[in-house]
Amino acid sequence: NIKVAGSGIEMMKTDMGGAAATLGAAKAIGQIKPDVEVHFISAATENMISGHAMRPGDILTASNGKTIEVNNTDAEGRLTLADALVFAEKLGVEAIVDLATLTGACVVALGDDIAGLWTANDELANQIAQASETAGEKFWRMPMEEKYFDGLKSVVADMKNTGPRAGGAITAALFLKQFVKETPWAHLDIAGTVWTDKENGYHNAGGTGFPVRTLVNWVLA
Repeated sequence: NIKVAGSGIEMMKTDMGGAAATLGAAKAIGQIKPDVEVHFISAATENMISGHAMRPGDILTASNGKTIEVNNTDAEGRLTLADALVFAEKLGVEAIVDLATLTGACVVALGDDIAGLWTANDELANQIAQASETAGEKFWRMPMEEKYFDGLKSVVADMKNTGPRAGGAITAALFLKQFVKETPWAHLDIAGTVWTDKENGYHNAGGTGFPVRTLVNWVLA
């Protein structure tokens, strides 16, 4: 599952865009000092081939006890994000929003200017929509089609870490859903929006910081 020529491996420096935006939002909110408690969690780890690297077929146990069959080592971000979600819920928060450059499938669906939003909670979806409109950052709410979880089922573990090619962004969201119990939760797939090659009147060329503005507006609302 190592990326080959033409797959954009040289741009994988942007694959920490979710963690970068989390830290950016933390800096901004820390300076504003709103009267609300906010936790910022980044499941940071080195993504590097070594003698200790995971292999296709490995079975991992997440921090909530669920087992995961690794059928694609390139779907590694969701493995660390899963444990971050479990940790976040243990903090007793009122809501959880995760953000990650999670899938190329989301880029195929929505392009480079629109991020995907998954949540089963309409109130949280509306809050994020209002915050994003104020921020000028575009999101599109995507379906949480439970039936698609069938594509993640494994005969040797609770789930695989990837499903079929079709609906890949949805199955990625459904994978993450297994690590949140009751807390209102939203997943933001920002894979296409964290980088731009050209100035566009809103961003300079390079990293965009998406969706720091949305997160700040959401917290301040």
